[in-house]
Amino acid sequence: MGTGFSLFHKNLSSCYGDRDLCKPGLGDLPESCVALILQSLDPVEICRFSKLNRAFHGASWADFVWESKLPPDYRLILEKILGGFPENLSKRDIFTFLSRVNSFDEGNKKAWVDKRTGGLCLCISAKGLTITGIDDRRYWSHIPTDDSRFSSVAYVQQIWWFQVDGEIDFPFPAGTYSVYFRLHLGKPGKRFGWRVCDTEQVHGWNIKPVRFQLSTEDGQHSSSQCMLTEAGNWSHHHAGDFVVGKSKSSSTKIKFSMTQIDCTHTKGGLCLDSVVVYPSSCKNRLRQN
Repeated sequence: MGTGFSLFHKNLSSCYGDRDLCKPGLGDLPESCVALILQSLDPVEICRFSKLNRAFHGASWADFVWESKLPPDYRLILEKILGGFPENLSKRDIFTFLSRVNSFDEGNKKAWVDKRTGGLCLCISAKGLTITGIDDRRYWSHIPTDDSRFSSVAYVQQIWWFQVDGEIDFPFPAGTYSVYFRLHLGKPGKRFGWRVCDTEQVHGWNIKPVRFQLSTEDGQHSSSQCMLTEAGNWSHHHAGDFVVGKSKSSSTKIKFSMTQIDCTHTKGGLCLDSVVVYPSSCKNRLRQN
């Protein structure tokens, strides 16, 4: 593909008036041929090359070009997010919509398609999870922060029994997915415009490990545990992976949890932002979110 790109760039001048009219250039290619070329590129590259000339611009709107970039069950995904399927949209418009971060379920969940790979990503806020004791202000509170996609996080001051459960029923395309809890030891804030972290209430997480579990309705299961020790930074803790088969054409239901229920000691000073579900091939994107 790199060779093809270099040929495009070498022939850029042929799109303009200084070229020899006896020699064909990129501007002379039929849109149907250009569309076949664009079909082999990723969405970001398609948009970049659509600026070359009219033929590339017109070809960049071809439905078959963008249908190859959409998840196979994009109709089900749109219906899940919007509650119905919008008619009269081009495939490019559908891809553009899905590649944005779209909220649903009263704003407690967000879903989007990765622009490079077309993989489906999903995020569930702390308010979309079941948290033991969340309504008791002696233990938990929701604090506003711009560190979260949802503008607030759940913060536990001190508690004996720590348990967070969640589930999602969503039409995931075929592939392997990884589930992570996004956590922060310490209370994030700002002072004079600078980010600060209050770690005064952080305690108990280095005594016994936290257990993460994941299960699916078709019998997949994983479990792991680790100590929480890194204060002052957001981190993603792996709860497990699951696989969606190519033959599956309906929603996949997964359940996940995070627990530390040893009541011999209290623990506190922890922020819970969200649970994220990413294609396992896109795990490096977690550094950007």
